[in-house]
Amino acid sequence: MQLVAQIARFILVGGSATIVNWLARFPLSLVMPFLEAVFVAYMIGMVVGFVLYRAFVFTASSQSLALQIALFLGVNAVGVVTVILTSHVLLRMVFPAIGFTFVPEASAHAGALAMGAAANFIGHKFVTFRAVRPQPSPTVGT
Repeated sequence: MQLVAQIARFILVGGSATIVNWLARFPLSLVMPFLEAVFVAYMIGMVVGFVLYRAFVFTASSQSLALQIALFLGVNAVGVVTVILTSHVLLRMVFPAIGFTFVPEASAHAGALAMGAAANFIGHKFVTFRAVRPQPSPTVGT
């Protein structure tokens, strides 16, 4: 049951960071090309996500803050590449092939963000914010 509650918090917190990411791309697209705007928006959402995940989802982590940040960046390096590639493939290949024209950039970005949610949970739970259990001390024979 504790895992279900953690997943629910992850979805709420991750959803909030994803909304920040998605909304940030709109003004960024006014001053830079689409894929660069997706990248910068992802970085903004990543900062929001780290703070919120650490405060509300993965509170039992026994790793140092510096290690958490390094691992978070590593997990998200995979995530940002996935989001950029998926955004590009949806916008330039999939949507034109199926005739999808409803706000294509926003839809491609949203679809790409949705693709990474499960992978991010697994990466952050088992890598970034891992809670290392202390090893039991050996007992002297009786």
